[in-house]
Amino acid sequence: MTQDIPALALAWHRDGRKVALATVVETWGSAPRPVGSQLAIDGEGAMEGSVSGGCVEGAVVVEAMEALEDGKSRLLEYGVSDDEAFAVGLACGGRIRVLVEPVGGAMPEDVLAGLVEAREARRPVAYVTDLREGGARLDGPEPWAERFRADRSGVEPDERTFVAVHNPPLRMVVVGAVHIAQMLLPMARACGYDPVVVDPRPAFGAAARFPGETILDLWPDEALAAQQLDARSCVVTLTHDPKLDDPAIRAALDSEVFYLGCLGSTRTHAKRLERLKADGVGEEALSRIHAPVGLDIGARSPAEIALSIMAEVTRVLRQGA
Repeated sequence: MTQDIPALALAWHRDGRKVALATVVETWGSAPRPVGSQLAIDGEGAMEGSVSGGCVEGAVVVEAMEALEDGKSRLLEYGVSDDEAFAVGLACGGRIRVLVEPVGGAMPEDVLAGLVEAREARRPVAYVTDLREGGARLDGPEPWAERFRADRSGVEPDERTFVAVHNPPLRMVVVGAVHIAQMLLPMARACGYDPVVVDPRPAFGAAARFPGETILDLWPDEALAAQQLDARSCVVTLTHDPKLDDPAIRAALDSEVFYLGCLGSTRTHAKRLERLKADGVGEEALSRIHAPVGLDIGARSPAEIALSIMAEVTRVLRQGA
């Protein structure tokens, strides 16, 4: 499980340890870690997280120790040589800029606490700081809408304002513990989603068929209500059974999910639309359904169908419907 670096830094600080947070704010070339990656360092040199995959962590720790003494931030720049890049699995080198902020100094404790609280509440929040003069603050997603859609932290065109995007984790709810779901859940997890599979049929939703995955043996409408679906959630229905798929579809359409995809042929989907219309679902809501689910890549096997679904989910997330 990925460590929550801001929460860890806050816990260390409240335990009386001196703590600094290092954040990648810009990259050029084949940088080892993306913008927004973080490393927590305490006063004894203990660290969690990563800003370079091991290339420059040692140098960042040295700078962090100095920052902990005076409470001021440091903006550092490092070149990653081709040899160092190769050692961490990259084809060529690059450059990175890293911002080091002592907690309780350049990074006020209340700002970090607010960030941790927002993340725990699954509330999107931007951490904004002036790279030249400091002055960290939290902001809502509205001024940075494009950054939030793309999950893209970075420096603004003024070359001094750094915006760290903290989006809630992506979630995928898969209705129907079928063969396609067995392929789709690992793909979703590899793409950064927290997936669950929903199926009240014991023979389908058996733990042996989905090792290590979260299985909800509930009726789909009940399961989706418990998930508290939001704009960082997507739903995929795979059962072909109206008793299971239709309640899940209606629940998803009543939420802000960014994607709803339903397995089935064009003919199957036409019948599905007729049933939903008869239940009072409007045309605008029905237009949100992606069916037949997935990009048309000629997929045949369960793995290929899962790949097409993951590709379409990604396209809608990054580019919109």
